[in-house]
Amino acid sequence: MADDSKTEKATPKKRRDERKEGHVFSSKDVIVVVSLLGTFYGLQILFPTIYKTIRENLLYYLNNALSIEELSMAQLSAFGIDAMQVLAICILPLGFISITLAVVATGVQTKFIFTAKSAAFKLSNLSIIKGIKNLFSLRNLIELLKGILKITILCVVLYQALEADMRNIMRMMDMDIQVSSVYTLQLVMDMVVKIGLIFCAIAGFDYFYQRWDYEKKIRMSKQELKEEFKQTEGNPEIKGKIRNLQRSRARNRMMQAVPDADVIIRNPTHFAVALKYDIHKNNAPILVAKGQDLIALKIVEIAEKNGVTVIENRPLARGIYATTPLDGEIPAEYYGVVAEILVQVFRKNKKSLE
Repeated sequence: MADDSKTEKATPKKRRDERKEGHVFSSKDVIVVVSLLGTFYGLQILFPTIYKTIRENLLYYLNNALSIEELSMAQLSAFGIDAMQVLAICILPLGFISITLAVVATGVQTKFIFTAKSAAFKLSNLSIIKGIKNLFSLRNLIELLKGILKITILCVVLYQALEADMRNIMRMMDMDIQVSSVYTLQLVMDMVVKIGLIFCAIAGFDYFYQRWDYEKKIRMSKQELKEEFKQTEGNPEIKGKIRNLQRSRARNRMMQAVPDADVIIRNPTHFAVALKYDIHKNNAPILVAKGQDLIALKIVEIAEKNGVTVIENRPLARGIYATTPLDGEIPAEYYGVVAEILVQVFRKNKKSLE
């Protein structure tokens, strides 16, 4: 039985892991019904060939029985080979049909999974306590009830068929063997169809029960969901530390670019942007650093230490900060204002704008 604490549906990863271990649900009753009906319908189709083969061999040996005075090893060997051929013609096709249908019915339910893990030896399977628990489990109780129901259905259908056709069955002794064989086959097929229809209903119930039981077994607890999330998506704490480290490194690289900037435009304490313009490399001034609050103050501090011009322009600082990505060119709407500032800065620093 599933743990009461496991209240959550299994995740796709959990389902994939269960499949890799060979833990999938399938209904044995579905397999039995498909094989049963398929085999008997195959018998109905192959009956003329089977009847003809058996009849010809019996007639051959009965006609030649009086002419054989003494059996030799060669004759016995020939009889054995002939008998094997008859069995092969009569049984092998039905066996092939039954096995094929069983494999297909199993494969459709399990999506043709193949793994050796489910058949591997496990020491835990030898546990007496576990065996006793399984003996009194709900699954075994269901299987017991299904077994009793199947036996009851078989007995009822068989009794009704024999009771209804008892007179015809007694007259079969006087019938031609071919007629009696066809009649027997038809009687069996009628019983198989009746039993098959009832067994289909049982198999349908068993399929949904097995699916429900499987879903219950693979349910997960909330703690298991958290652990799986950590394995697949990564530990949130570790990912947070990595993001903080990445931001710290990016901030350090940005601060290293401040001394090489041409001008710092600030909104006294809240925003600061550092611009650099190389007429030979860039089409417009480049934003090499930007920051807000404490980072803005740090940018201004580094700029002042390295002799970079700092200019206060509140709307321009806010606009460039909001619209320009790091290492990106400023928008065209700011070209005019920034050009005037750069002209003043370059004149002050005696730097050419040619």
